[in-house]
Amino acid sequence: MGLINSILGKKDIAIKSYADFWNWFETNEKVFFNAVSNGKNIEKDFFDKLFSKLGELKEGYFFLTGMLNDDTAELVLTADGNIKQIVFVEELVNAAPQLPNWKFTALKPAIDINNLRIQMNGHTFDKDNLFFYSNEDNEFPDKIDITIVHLDCTEENKSIITNGTFIFLDNYLGELHFTENIDSINVIGPVEATKELVPIEKLKDFLIWRQKEFVEKYEGVRHDTENDGYASLEATLNNGMPLMAVINSTLFEWDAKPSHPWIIAIRIPYDGEHNNGFPDNDMFQLLNEIEDDFLMVELKDSDGYLNLGRETADSLREIYFACKDFRKPSIVLEEIKDKFSGQVDIEYEIYKDKYWQSFSRFMN
Repeated sequence: MGLINSILGKKDIAIKSYADFWNWFETNEKVFFNAVSNGKNIEKDFFDKLFSKLGELKEGYFFLTGMLNDDTAELVLTADGNIKQIVFVEELVNAAPQLPNWKFTALKPAIDINNLRIQMNGHTFDKDNLFFYSNEDNEFPDKIDITIVHLDCTEENKSIITNGTFIFLDNYLGELHFTENIDSINVIGPVEATKELVPIEKLKDFLIWRQKEFVEKYEGVRHDTENDGYASLEATLNNGMPLMAVINSTLFEWDAKPSHPWIIAIRIPYDGEHNNGFPDNDMFQLLNEIEDDFLMVELKDSDGYLNLGRETADSLREIYFACKDFRKPSIVLEEIKDKFSGQVDIEYEIYKDKYWQSFSRFMN
């Protein structure tokens, strides 16, 4: 399928729900199908309109489109690597109607490696010039750390080769598989390789095997935080401002951290200029309400969401969770952002960190 890529994000008005979007799409689907099938005026007749309407629904949707055969066009909606957008892409596609000339797909699917070759900036990425090997670390046995070797990679072109290699892997493995099953990737040239090179077409089976082992090892693992111990910490930032933290010290000693590999870092800025960087009483109560009455209620430890603790300093409250999955936290955080949008600007990040190494300052 010849895929045509466009980035979405522009906002307008009107589309407020998945049903609104699909009603609009169904009304116009014949015009859209013709634009994709003949390739004429596709920007004006399809991309520009789709760009605008998806942007009304939510920023962060991307898409690919092309013909599967003479009678069927495919629209692939993708998060383009944004973990916290994946669930909304999946929800939108799950709400899609059945249309005879369309196939709707959530997230970029895997492509047969025999049909995959990417040309970019004068370089080729395919099964003939890409290899890999796995890096093992006894201290972090469940971490999937992969080195990719591109035969043409040099110090001069490394950034270009790395970018192209990531695009190749996204298409070879499929967007979700790539996101979920690799923890760390390094791209190098053959002169830097320290292990025997394995053909890239064997990477998918290797990752499936590693993931199967991981699931069997941690399936059903839960942690009840009711009797956990907590520690209060005080420190001074480089700018001289004081910091206060409350952490679940029991969790940071837990030996099953990889069972909750997804970290949610929530950031809530406030005005602490006249209070040594700390919130005033009203803001302090609001921050505690957000955490205790909403985050802790929606993200329960019994469901696989562990509150690691919080830090407060320099006009910023940060709250951390370790999670078994990333979908529900995305939904919960978007709802909380909307609920408190007139009072605070909540931001959040989701990333994978199987051994919670980003919190090494709490683990001695």
